[in-house]
Amino acid sequence: MAQQYITDLYKTAVESFKELPTSHQYALGAAGGIAGVIALAAIVPSGDKPKTFELTGGSIARENVAKEFKEYSASYGTDAGTGIVDRSKTVHLVDVFYSLVTDIYEWGWGQSFHFSPKLPGKNWKQSEAAHEARIPSILGAKPGDKILDVGCGVGGPMRTIASVSGSHVVGITINEYQVQRATHHNAKQGIAPLTTVVRGDFTNMPFEANSFNGAYAIEATCHAPKLEMVYGEVFRVLKPGAMFLTYEWVATPKFDPKNAEHVRIMDEINYGNGLPEMRTWKEAEDAGKAVGFELVWSQDIAISSVVAGPWYDRLGTLTWMHHLNHAIVSFFDFLRLTPKGMKEVHHMLVMVAKSLIAGGETGVFTPMQMIVFRKPGKKQ
Repeated sequence: MAQQYITDLYKTAVESFKELPTSHQYALGAAGGIAGVIALAAIVPSGDKPKTFELTGGSIARENVAKEFKEYSASYGTDAGTGIVDRSKTVHLVDVFYSLVTDIYEWGWGQSFHFSPKLPGKNWKQSEAAHEARIPSILGAKPGDKILDVGCGVGGPMRTIASVSGSHVVGITINEYQVQRATHHNAKQGIAPLTTVVRGDFTNMPFEANSFNGAYAIEATCHAPKLEMVYGEVFRVLKPGAMFLTYEWVATPKFDPKNAEHVRIMDEINYGNGLPEMRTWKEAEDAGKAVGFELVWSQDIAISSVVAGPWYDRLGTLTWMHHLNHAIVSFFDFLRLTPKGMKEVHHMLVMVAKSLIAGGETGVFTPMQMIVFRKPGKKQ
């Protein structure tokens, strides 16, 4: 009874806070009122995302979190532009990365691990859903089709795309903990009949050739040791005539590899997001063509609409929240309620948010170069 009362009180407080003018929100935050609200959020139920004291290392045992994070950090070179030194370890490191960050992503961001432009008159969740719903429209996905989600995370986009199209979406992720989370969310939200989640390496997928009617990747294939490795596998499993759409993390035409500041931004983005390196938009296009795809369309969604707000504004508006969350994580770390090392993982994510904003503001980086490929042949 008491817990339900506190939960209801918290929800009411949050909704009231959201209705305040921005100036009043800042004033309340400065006064410390919102800190109390967030503190309640850390210890009472709030939907279906992890609470602060439930933050885990995913598939990594609690006692190994600090060790695994240290080894992950050491895998990146210290020289500018190096990225992951031993690229043969990339798949393993990406698995480790997502074990470390998945709970934090769900706790602080949501179930869709990607960015989107801010649509006029829409909030971030609505803009996020629109960004996802674009995909089945371009793929031509329809009821009865089998669509592949390449790097599905905990399945946020999968649930939107399956619901919108009526297609059966099969997601693959390298991380077993994400399989568990995605399967849980799919069942709880009633999407299970149209979804399947598989653990596997998307550079060596456990699917038959010519078995999917379409495929997509949302800010995921950037984790591949080489884009040709994952694009080649997508090509293999698609039916002739089928389409593959990817929102790719790339360096834009504004990126200058001789500019030390540009290189620093990219190095920090790579490290804080589990990328082996940053490719250019042209390298991504060429990788698809190299494995046999026809290039249908390539466009940076970040700058496509003059009325849409920047994708990185969401990070900017959450900057104060990131620091407050870090204080909360540090407090729970002090009480040993979270695994040792989780505080350092969260700090990495707080810092990389600044680098992502810098990449967006300078225009040297985009997380949404939309590239549409087609597998040659008559569509089945």
